[in-house]
Amino acid sequence: MKAIGWTAYGEPDVLKLIEVEKPIPKNNEVLIRIHAAAVTTGDCRLRALKVPLGMGCLTRLAFGITKPKKLIPGMDFSGEVESVGVQVSKFKKGDRVFGSSGMKLGANAEYSCIEENSAIIQIPDSLSYKNAVSLIFGGLTAIHFLRDTVKIKNGDQVLINGASGSVGIASIQIAKYYGAYVTGICSSKNHELVKSLGADNMIDYTKEEFYKNGKSYNVILDTVGNFSFGTCQNSLTKSGKAILISTGLGTMLQSLFNKKLVCGVAGESKELLQFLLELVNSGKLTPVIDTEYPLADAADAHRHVDKGHKKGNVVLTTIN
Repeated sequence: MKAIGWTAYGEPDVLKLIEVEKPIPKNNEVLIRIHAAAVTTGDCRLRALKVPLGMGCLTRLAFGITKPKKLIPGMDFSGEVESVGVQVSKFKKGDRVFGSSGMKLGANAEYSCIEENSAIIQIPDSLSYKNAVSLIFGGLTAIHFLRDTVKIKNGDQVLINGASGSVGIASIQIAKYYGAYVTGICSSKNHELVKSLGADNMIDYTKEEFYKNGKSYNVILDTVGNFSFGTCQNSLTKSGKAILISTGLGTMLQSLFNKKLVCGVAGESKELLQFLLELVNSGKLTPVIDTEYPLADAADAHRHVDKGHKKGNVVLTTIN
């Protein structure tokens, strides 16, 4: 089968189209014929090993000290069940599914095996493979931080930095689902898109600094990684919280003692994926795809994401 392989960290050129053996599912695994995979900012940071200050050693320990442990990158996928192991009961050949392989990677390929109890569920025929995979990264992140961590509620004032990215777009829609008033920060060329997804107010970061407008927010969500807690603290309400997603080890340790600071990593589960589908089915969450690339052009997809100006999600396709 065809797959994207990498044997070093670095620029997008480390990603090469290779031929490898088609995997065989173990007793508790399903074999997925992958139709689409996402290329996220997380994928690109891992590829380049451009991680927040203090996180380099931890990242190398998890994914490979001198080079990646796993030959095939990629986490988020959608596709069709090709076959199942003898112990599998939740899936059958032909099921349309989507999910995340997490730290096991392997999604940038024509086929991949994943354990039945992992973060993978069936998707309805009404949802395309491309749209399905585009929900995962931003959606799971938004649910983790807004619903489960800060427990966003009706009437909350929410500020989202990087509102036009995959996490930002999902966060706007999920915040609106819970009744929040949302202000988005992005360049003016993306204001129309962000407003169409529910944002109530917009800030163009090239023209205005949010901390100078005198407004206070219950939640400040930085999806980009260019806010510090010091930048946010005077713009928070008394009980307000700043969510800094891409931040260094020092700030993460600080969050253990500062109740107004939230950091960490979003989890993944069948329940979270099911909630995403419920939002889509009810019209509360709309997937947004910036660009599609064939699997062979994975390096170009990474270059596009590296520029930091995508609107929504970038998707790799293995089947036209």
